[in-house]
Amino acid sequence: MPMPAQGSSHDEVMSQLNSALSGDANWRAGRIFSLVYFAGEDVAQVIRDAYSAAIFTNGLGPAAFRSLKKMESEVIAMTADLVGLPEAVGNMTSGGTESILMALKTARDWARAEKGITEPEVLLPVTAHPAFDKATQYLGMKRVPIPIADDYRADVAAAKAAITPNTALVVGSAPCYPFGVIDDIPALAALASERGIPCHVDACLGGFLLPFIERLGNTVRPWDFRVPGVESISADLHKYGFAARGASTIMYRRKEYRRHQYFMKEDWPGGLYGSPTLAGSRPGGAVAASWAVLNYLGEAGYKRHAQTMLDTTRALTAGINAIEGLRVVAQPDMTVFAFTSDAFDVHAVGDALAAAGWFPDRQQDPASLHIMVTPAHAEVANEFLDAVREAVKLVASGVQAPGGQAAIYGAMAKMDDKTPVRAFISEFIDGLTKKEPAG
Repeated sequence: MPMPAQGSSHDEVMSQLNSALSGDANWRAGRIFSLVYFAGEDVAQVIRDAYSAAIFTNGLGPAAFRSLKKMESEVIAMTADLVGLPEAVGNMTSGGTESILMALKTARDWARAEKGITEPEVLLPVTAHPAFDKATQYLGMKRVPIPIADDYRADVAAAKAAITPNTALVVGSAPCYPFGVIDDIPALAALASERGIPCHVDACLGGFLLPFIERLGNTVRPWDFRVPGVESISADLHKYGFAARGASTIMYRRKEYRRHQYFMKEDWPGGLYGSPTLAGSRPGGAVAASWAVLNYLGEAGYKRHAQTMLDTTRALTAGINAIEGLRVVAQPDMTVFAFTSDAFDVHAVGDALAAAGWFPDRQQDPASLHIMVTPAHAEVANEFLDAVREAVKLVASGVQAPGGQAAIYGAMAKMDDKTPVRAFISEFIDGLTKKEPAG
């Protein structure tokens, strides 16, 4: 498809755009359980208006766009309060992957400067987000996998045994994405601190929800800067902060440690250049939308949504556990969980749900379906449970949904050599930029 020789009108462009969008999953109606964190049309309108107002601003130039400097500083200050240390420092990033990459870059450069470590290692629970694996690959760090215990949390004893003189960072999740449980952060941070190693907590998922769950009077496993030894925390604004996509935070206990995150170029003909995070130019709209939604909802609004999501999660986990043949993998610490089956192929249940217009994510080790609860799911929880019961009946009776993914997942899970799986993933990524045939 070459670039059009002549441009189209505004109405023609928007008509084509809206036509394309109409084929997407219905996230507004709570039909998907990942990717979109929808807190209602009122929040969506605030995000749209704020993003649009700042759409041409650029975070690379704080002198020119002093508004962004003010808003980002206030977002970081509010985040610091939420993660248990008002004097914590940090920066906004484009998302959890960039926040995680910055945390590892900081640990690598700190280990190089302070300890002379040239082959840095990162201790990662196998449930840690793949962004950590990506970061270790990009940064030339060695990934040291840590198994999980029976409670699906990182095995602290295994982590202790895996520490070497080259260990530059110990990682824990709050919570891990696959099962929604918080690792034993106090134990991980303690074993790191005893050896002079920083501990990073990946709270990309929980950073803007766990504080409000606690403020509602619920007991929450320790995870933030109130835990000694935790040196950095990643927390996504565009997840349970309900901000527009392209917004996360990376927070540090000490500004001296954060300075290892920075990139500086002092002899460029274009002038002095410094960048705190990976990106150079940064979209001001993401900063403005984050600032706007935090101020719009306030503590009361976030607590209201947190209570709704907790109630919905409890209803869903109880309902799924009551369905014969299904069980929730691990009791979640917040509003993310997975369910599996010891009686039949749970991915076939996922296929039947997809055929009915519901889209939970598929997981492996163990085979399970993943549920991420947002306020949008409160009104459809009972409807979804009815759909799960019907899907289970179909699978138990031997009916298979056409065109499903159960067979693919089943075949791949049995492969000892994962090379074909990697090839499949590569082909899928290639296909993301391949134009689909008309019609």
